[in-house]
Amino acid sequence: MNINISNTSTIPLYEQIKSQIQNQILDSTLKPGEGLPSIRNFAKELKVSIITIKRAYEELEKEGFIETVTGRGTFVSTKNTDRLREIALYEIENKLEDIIRQVKSVGITLEEGLEIFKSIYEEI
Repeated sequence: MNINISNTSTIPLYEQIKSQIQNQILDSTLKPGEGLPSIRNFAKELKVSIITIKRAYEELEKEGFIETVTGRGTFVSTKNTDRLREIALYEIENKLEDIIRQVKSVGITLEEGLEIFKSIYEEI
C-alpha cells in the first residue's frame, strides 16, 4: 500500500493515513475484501506510533470503509460501496464549500476558480 505522510503538515498523521486509505478504497486501488497491513507492521513500515495507525483504522472502520475480523486481520469492507462513495462525496462537498467561501472573499471569479481547479486537477 502506498501511503505518503508529511511530518510538516498541519494535518494530523492519523488523518493523513486515513484519508489516503479512504481514497485508495474509493478509486479501487484497494479492492473490497483486500487485506490491510497489521497495525504493528504498518506502524513499523511508516515509522509512526501504533496508536496513530490504530486511530486511523478505527476511524475508517467507524465510517464503514474497513472491517476487522478478530484473529484474521483488517480488510477493505465488502459492504455497500455505493454508500461509502456517497459519504466521501459529502465530505468533499463540505470542503469545497469552505474553499468557495474563501475564493469569493478574495474576489476570484467562477471562471478563475474553475481554471485553478482544472490546473491543479490535471497536475495531480
